[in-house]
Amino acid sequence: MAQSDTKKIFFENLSGAGKAIAVLTSGGDAQGMNAAVRAVVRMGLYVGAKVYFICEGYQGMVDGGENITEATWESVSSMLQVGGTVIGSARCKDFRTHEGRLKAALNLVKLGITNLCVIGGDGSLTGANLFREEWSGLLAELVEQGSIEDQSVQNYSALHIVGMVGSIDNDFCGTDMTIGTDSALHRIIEVVDAIMTTAQSHQRTFVLEVMGRHCGYLALVSALACGADWVLIPEMPPEDGWEEKMCQKLSANRAGMKRLNIIIVAEGAIDRNNKPITTDCIKDLVVKCLGFDTRVTILGHVQRGGTPSAFDRILASRMGVEAVLALLETTANTPACVVSLSGNQSVRLPLMECVQMTQEVQKAMDEKKFEEAVKLRGRSFENNLRTYKLLAHRKPESELPTSNFNVAVLNVGAPAAGMNAAVRSAVRVGISEGHKMFAVNDGFEGFYKGQIKEIKWSDVGGWTGQGGSLLGTKRTLPAKHVDKIAEQMRTHNINALLVIGGFETCDRIKQSASGTKRRVFIIETMGGYCGYLATVAGLAAGADAAYIYEEPFDIRDLQANVEHLTEKMKTSIQRGLVLRNENSNENYTTDFIYQLYTEEGKGVFDCRKNVLGHMQQGGAPSPFDRNFGTKISAKAMQWVTKKLLETFRQGRVFANTEDSCCLLGMRRRALIFQPVVQLKGETDFVHRIPKEQWWLKLRPLMKILAKYKTSYDVSDSGQLEHVVHNRPKDSDASVAM
Repeated sequence: MAQSDTKKIFFENLSGAGKAIAVLTSGGDAQGMNAAVRAVVRMGLYVGAKVYFICEGYQGMVDGGENITEATWESVSSMLQVGGTVIGSARCKDFRTHEGRLKAALNLVKLGITNLCVIGGDGSLTGANLFREEWSGLLAELVEQGSIEDQSVQNYSALHIVGMVGSIDNDFCGTDMTIGTDSALHRIIEVVDAIMTTAQSHQRTFVLEVMGRHCGYLALVSALACGADWVLIPEMPPEDGWEEKMCQKLSANRAGMKRLNIIIVAEGAIDRNNKPITTDCIKDLVVKCLGFDTRVTILGHVQRGGTPSAFDRILASRMGVEAVLALLETTANTPACVVSLSGNQSVRLPLMECVQMTQEVQKAMDEKKFEEAVKLRGRSFENNLRTYKLLAHRKPESELPTSNFNVAVLNVGAPAAGMNAAVRSAVRVGISEGHKMFAVNDGFEGFYKGQIKEIKWSDVGGWTGQGGSLLGTKRTLPAKHVDKIAEQMRTHNINALLVIGGFETCDRIKQSASGTKRRVFIIETMGGYCGYLATVAGLAAGADAAYIYEEPFDIRDLQANVEHLTEKMKTSIQRGLVLRNENSNENYTTDFIYQLYTEEGKGVFDCRKNVLGHMQQGGAPSPFDRNFGTKISAKAMQWVTKKLLETFRQGRVFANTEDSCCLLGMRRRALIFQPVVQLKGETDFVHRIPKEQWWLKLRPLMKILAKYKTSYDVSDSGQLEHVVHNRPKDSDASVAM
C-alpha cells in the first residue's frame, strides 16, 4: 500500500454519516452472495453509515426482532470464501401481501433504515421496487394506526433501493454476468470432466441435466466448454426430426472411434411445441435407436454448492461497493437501480427496465418466438450458440467450401490454461472455412525445425478440457531463425499463421487461510512484472496487502502494513494475507517481507510463506478459459479467412500492410484486432507489460475492504443508464462469457 494513500481523505460527498443501510439476500442462494454482503457492510461502515443484516430475506424483514441486527467489521470476517448465504434466504408469502409489507416498513422505521441493498433474482428485485413505491403510503398508514409518530414520516420519507443479481442461471437482462454463475459453471465442468473419464473407459453415453429452468445459459456454456455432442436449451428448441439427427451424430462419433458421447440438457428444455424434453426421454431414445450404454446424471443443487470462484468473489465485491456508492448518491426522485457488469466496468441500470426485458424473454418463448428469445438474451448468448453450432456439428466433405489456403497454428511463450481449447476452435473453424490446417509443435523452435503436420477435425477432439499445451510451446523467439521459418512456410505453402500465446499468461490463484489463529500468510504469485494476478487474487481472497511492480513501495509502506496487521490481530479477526508479485521489487523479496513480518509480529502473530510457482499454470482450464479461448480463436480464424480473401491476387497472397498482422484482444467490451506495429507505443517491452493497466482501478477496493483509509475515484463508478437500446448484454464479447 502506498504510504500516500493512507493519508488521503475520502470524498465528502461519499459520507454516510446519519444513514442506515440494510442488506438482505432473497430467493435461491448463489455462490458469491456472502462476498457481496461483506462488501456492502465494509463499504457502508467505511463511509460512516450504520449497517444492518436482515436475516432470512424478506421473511426476516416482516418478522423483525432478532432477524435485523447491526453489522460490524468483524462480523463479516471469513465470509468471502463461504458458499451460499450466511445471513439466510427464504421464500416469503407474507411480503407479497399488503399487511406483510406494512410490518416490514414498521420494522425498518424503528431502526431508521431507509436504504436497502437487495441481492436476489428478478422476483426479489421486483418485490423491492414495489415496496419502495408503496413506502410513503405505508408510513401514512402506520401513523394512522399510531405505530409511528408524524416526525418519523418526515425523517424517513423515502426508501432507497439498490439491487444486485444473485442467480446461478445468468438469466437477468442488463448484466453480462450474475453473481453465482461462474461458480456454478465450475461445479458443472468438474462433474463433466470426471464423467468423461469413466465414459471413455466403458464407451458410454452420458445425459447430463443442468439447472436453468427458463434459461439455457449454463447448459450452453457448459456444452461449449466441454465439447458436448448435443445440447438442448429452452431458448432454441431443436427442429422437428431432431431425434434422428442426434442419433446420427452419436452413431458417427462412435464409428469414428470416439469412445464417449456427452449430451447436456437444461432442466427447462422444450421442443418446438413447448413440450418438455427430459433426460429420461433422451436416454430411452438413445438406447432404443442405437443400443448404446447410456447413463443419466442430474446435477441438481450441487451446482449451487461449494466455495465461490475467484471471479464471483471479485464480481460480488465490486458490486457491493458500487451498491453503497449508489445509495449514497441517490435522491428521492432517483429510480431504483440494479448494479450490473458491463465488460470490465460496474454500471447502474434502471431496475424495472431490466426486469421487464427479462420477462420479455419468457414471453417470446411462450409465443414460440424462439429467435427473438435468443436475441433478447443478448449478443454474447447469441455468439455462444453460434460458436457451439459451428464447432460441434461437422458438415459433410461435399458441403465444405474449398479455399486452397493453408493455415498454421502454433503456441508460443509459457503454457496457459485454455490454449488447447483455442487450438481446437481454430482448427475446426478453419476446416469449416475450407482451409487446410497445419499444427506446429514446440512453437517457433519447432517451426524452423520443420515440426509441422496437417491436423484434422477429429485430431482435436477432447482438447477443450486439457491443461497446458498439447502442441507444445517454447519461449524461443523467431528473430534468429527467420530464414529457416520462411523456408518452412514456402515448403508447406503456408498462407497465414495463428499464434496463440503472449508475454506471460497464468491461471487463477486459489489460496485459503481460514481456520488458523493469529497467522499471516505471505504468498508469492507469478506474472513477471505484471501485478494483475496479485491484485485480483488479493481482492478475491480478502488480502491485507498486495505488492506489485506497477505501484512502487518502500520500507515505510511495509512498516505501515505490519502495524495495520498488528492492530487487526487485536480484534476478533486473527488471520492475515499478504501477496507479492514475483518481480514487484528486486530488493524487497518474498523472503525479506516474510522475515520483516515475522520479526515485527513477534508476540502478536506468526508467519508462513508460500511461493506458488508453476502450479498456477497447471491443471484443467476453468470454464471461463475454455469458453474465452474457444470464442476468441473462432473469431481469429474468421478474420484470417477474410484477410486471405482480401489479399489473394493472381494465385498469391500479398499481405504487406499493417493490418495483416494483428493482435486480437479484449478492450472494455469488445474484441479488437489491433495491428502489432501500433502496440509499440502502448507496451513496456523491457518489463513485458502494457503501459496502462485497467485493473489498477481495482486496487482501492482491496484497500477499502481491508480497512485502509484511502480514496476511491467516483468518476470510475457507473452512472444510471437506460438499458433499452444499449444494454450491457449486447456485447460482441463479454468479459464474463
